[in-house]
Amino acid sequence: MSREILVNITPRESRAALVENGVLQELYVERASRRGLVGNLYRGRVTRVLPGMQAAFVEVGLERTAFLHAGDIQYPAGVHADVSAHAAPAPSIQQLVTQGDELLVQVLKDPLGTKGARLTTMISLASRFLVFMPYSGGIGVSARIEDDAERERLRTLMRTLLESDGSAAGGGYIVRTAACDAPLEALAADRLYLSRLWEHIRRSERVPPGTLVHEEPPLSVRILREELAPDVRRVMVDSAAEYARMRSFADAFMPDVADRVELYAGQRPIFDLHGVEEEIGRALERKVMLKSGGHIVIDQTESMTTIDVNTGGYVGTSSQEDTGFRTNLEAALMVARQLRLRNLGGIIIVDFIDMQDPGHREQLLAAFRTALASDRAQTQIASVSALGLVEMTRKRTRESLEHVLCSTCPSCDGRGFHKSVETVCHEIYREALRQSRLFRIEQLVVLANPEVVERLLDEEALVLADLEAQVGKPIRLQAEALYDIDRYDVVLA
Repeated sequence: MSREILVNITPRESRAALVENGVLQELYVERASRRGLVGNLYRGRVTRVLPGMQAAFVEVGLERTAFLHAGDIQYPAGVHADVSAHAAPAPSIQQLVTQGDELLVQVLKDPLGTKGARLTTMISLASRFLVFMPYSGGIGVSARIEDDAERERLRTLMRTLLESDGSAAGGGYIVRTAACDAPLEALAADRLYLSRLWEHIRRSERVPPGTLVHEEPPLSVRILREELAPDVRRVMVDSAAEYARMRSFADAFMPDVADRVELYAGQRPIFDLHGVEEEIGRALERKVMLKSGGHIVIDQTESMTTIDVNTGGYVGTSSQEDTGFRTNLEAALMVARQLRLRNLGGIIIVDFIDMQDPGHREQLLAAFRTALASDRAQTQIASVSALGLVEMTRKRTRESLEHVLCSTCPSCDGRGFHKSVETVCHEIYREALRQSRLFRIEQLVVLANPEVVERLLDEEALVLADLEAQVGKPIRLQAEALYDIDRYDVVLA
């Protein structure tokens, strides 16, 4: 697989595209007006404890008060030991925090919609190869490293590294996927960096609540830390200043792959390569076409995302069962890609085409799980329900692409539809009759969208004449170009 990363920098926005085999797979967008907060550390103060929700609100200096659940609070050492041994139930939120407490907290999830950021006191600090957890212990290895021999090699190197400097009890570490085949020297450099960073953060006990203690680096640097794996052929950035920053970071923390960071100086915009801009536009549409002629329809709501699979123009070559099976297999790959590209999270329901053959259902689920295997976000898939639906969840840590790039339609207020012209005409009739019975009038003036006025003068002309007869007064129509379809006013004159 050929992978590359394209980074586009403009004065107030940074974008990074992950391209695999010439096809856009993931897009990250960071704007100066709303930078992501995940990973940031704050000194916070508990403002309210909610026993019924087993959570607390914490003021950290953001626009909205942040949310801290009891399950995201690091237990005191003794309590944690009891819980792990199942000797006692998990402590309640009242036992863990009280109003006015000051805490060092880290953002788990960005604010989404009307919800504030979600916090944790289980601090974790990431570098290129390691994740340091100062309040935990042990050594873990990423599950994505499947080779048992390599997993054991990395564990042995980390034990050796920690024992050599007496740091065996100084927190826990997780070895990241990028550390596969990494030498001891690279792990030692990362551990030293994380140790110094933690010492700097610990001095935050002296700062007042609401203070930002540690901020995650900008998107251009994070994308190197998170995505510059051995299979990435190159990273191209179209800004000389950002290239210098990225190259400096790469030289310091990943010198073996630093030469893959390149400055793009072409005349053609960097996101025009591989049609990235066109793909972004298509990622905001409800309907996604499949090569066979079928399509999927994606609807994102507040509570869940629903995806409907249709054969469309694909009629198959043998039976209806075979047509549905082939369309479903193609759709499974597309759904997995769209989840990554659109960054859809939470509860997701996929309505695949009905199949009667149990073997086809099993093959579909296996293909779907395989397609999701490359997704960095955690996913869980249930079996096919009695109604033929596939239920799944995908971990949500940041806003979806639609929420980042779009705003609610002012005409329909996010409903996705508005009243028809015919419906509005009937509402106007009722309002005109109501006003004629309540008030003494000489004339009624109807202000409405031009399409509504045109229908009243054309298809509804006879009905309008009957209405004037009932009212006993003339009705004058006035087109208002700025009115939405379902907006109108009936004015007394």
